[in-house]
Amino acid sequence: MPVLNEAAYLERAVRTVLAQAVDGPSEIVLALGPSTDGTTEIAHRLAAADRRILLVDNPGVDIPKGLNLAIRASRHPTIVRVDAHSELSPGYVRAALATLARTRAANVGGVMRADGHSPFQRAVARAYNSPIGLGGGAYHGGAEAGEAESAYLGVMRRDVLEEVGLFDETVRRGEDWELNLRIRRAGYRVWFDPSLSVTYWPRESWVRLARQFRATGAWRGELVRRYGRRNSLRFFAPPALVVTIAAAIVVGLLQLARVLGGRASALASIIYLPLLAYLALLGVVTAGRGGGRGWRDRFWTLVVLPTMHLAWGAGFLSGLVAGAHGTVDTSRLGSRNTPLP
Repeated sequence: MPVLNEAAYLERAVRTVLAQAVDGPSEIVLALGPSTDGTTEIAHRLAAADRRILLVDNPGVDIPKGLNLAIRASRHPTIVRVDAHSELSPGYVRAALATLARTRAANVGGVMRADGHSPFQRAVARAYNSPIGLGGGAYHGGAEAGEAESAYLGVMRRDVLEEVGLFDETVRRGEDWELNLRIRRAGYRVWFDPSLSVTYWPRESWVRLARQFRATGAWRGELVRRYGRRNSLRFFAPPALVVTIAAAIVVGLLQLARVLGGRASALASIIYLPLLAYLALLGVVTAGRGGGRGWRDRFWTLVVLPTMHLAWGAGFLSGLVAGAHGTVDTSRLGSRNTPLP
């Protein structure tokens, strides 16, 4: 478990891991970044109370660096990736180990069930759980078990991880997708099991959500630069929306300045049609069951969905054009995600 500034979530996350029934020895390794909110003190208190908890320092901060440090510090043949912002459902590990053995896969994952405490966080959770929000990846609500492109968190065979070289530490976001690509290219299977579920607590504020999605989009753009069409088509929808909005603004300004007129103006106005369709889709989702209950839920749904799409799409375009090597997810802190240069 890579950990950075998770004082509000860490203890509960660790408790759900320790509560897992496993046939044989187990341990939980926390890779501690330089937190400033008391997270490190909580981790040391938990470790002092339970010998199964091992702590390692992650001065490099980035998630793949922390994961690799934790994997190298661990001792057992199966690696269960967990997240400080998540809670494992009862029986998760035992069921995942059974699926791993039955399918002979290298990595097994289940459903990420987002949830929230506040109206805003619940709106983000609804967006995560909806194909409208995150594009319909299997682990956001798939119903059929089978081979998958990637896995949420993942229960992995250590020998395969070591064979493919663990996590790529040059990939700050999307490291799970990139790892699973290498696993599949090495001839192994990644398996989705909808009976497995993990509760995920998304970002609690609009600013943090926008920062998270911009960074995630930038790294997806970087991964497209590296791997091209091995990326799913659904990743290209948000940047297409951003480009369409930019084009519509340009057309609108030209029409207001009377640079475009007559037949040319009418033809250029076609650019508004996909935006009208997008606004209609937002309205339908917000007014329907996906919008939640009451005006407050529906308001935040209407705010959250375009925030996710536009921040992710803008980040994608910047990552595609210029790369994402200097991009960090600043949603964990007020300004930076790392004290390092």
